[in-house]
Amino acid sequence: MSTTRKHTALPKAQILIEALPWLTRHHGKTVVIKFGGNAMVNEELKNAFAQDVVFLRHAGLKPVVVHGGGPQISAALDRHGIVSEFKAGLRVTTEDAMDVVRMVLAGQVQRELVGLLNRHGPFAVGLTGEDAHTITATRHRPEIDGEPVDIGRVGEITEIDTGAIEALLADGRIPVVSSIARSQDDHHVYNVNADTAAAALAAALGAETLMVLTDVEGLYEDWPNSDEVISRLTASQLEKLLPELSSGMVPKMEGCLHAVRNGVTTARVIDGRVQHSILLEVFTDEGIGTMVVPDETPQSQDRTPHAQGES
Repeated sequence: MSTTRKHTALPKAQILIEALPWLTRHHGKTVVIKFGGNAMVNEELKNAFAQDVVFLRHAGLKPVVVHGGGPQISAALDRHGIVSEFKAGLRVTTEDAMDVVRMVLAGQVQRELVGLLNRHGPFAVGLTGEDAHTITATRHRPEIDGEPVDIGRVGEITEIDTGAIEALLADGRIPVVSSIARSQDDHHVYNVNADTAAAALAAALGAETLMVLTDVEGLYEDWPNSDEVISRLTASQLEKLLPELSSGMVPKMEGCLHAVRNGVTTARVIDGRVQHSILLEVFTDEGIGTMVVPDETPQSQDRTPHAQGES
């Protein structure tokens, strides 16, 4: 009986020991996680995500969660009879639509996420970019065919104030931030891209890592001809690839680029469809997804924690 127990327990012990160097390396470090994609709508994935984030907190890391809510916003706009229109890949946000966006992000998506995290203890505190001037923005006017177009209350981030988030982290809390910004120049609010907001917060907080959950395995080497994922690339290599990327990946990869060029040690795009993908990425030798590192980082130091073949 004892021999059987020994054999079944050993793999569990090996898994825990494998996590040790990563626990040591990441202890006390801030990690910003952009929550989105399928992980945001699938119940099992949502629960696994909450477990992962609370695990990070108990393992001595300081997780900060940033979220948007595209599918939930579209559904709510439909219910209110407001047509969803997109220009230059961004949602046109009228004053009426902005009221719905604010209500959905701060009153629905954030509340649910805070509730899931707080099943495990008194950890999560929800805030939006409006709170304590956390995110400030001005009106974003994208160009279509060389001409700037008005897409309403969509913001371009101009400033980050990390005071409230740092106070929560110091108190052992998990900040959950909705991607809404205060206006720099009027009394309104702006809808900001959650990938962009997560990257800006990661840089301002001096985070160790930015993690962006997606619905793909990572950045593909030669999509659609190959499903080989690039496991690691430098900021310069990513910059060269940006023009070739699909529109959905652009804000995610631009966010990763911004993060590593502004003091974040690594930025990763990981598959949110895989249960516990965050734990696999942070605490195992395998790692999953694509990791972006700064140009000047020596290769010997930046393989954190991927051990897949170099790309």
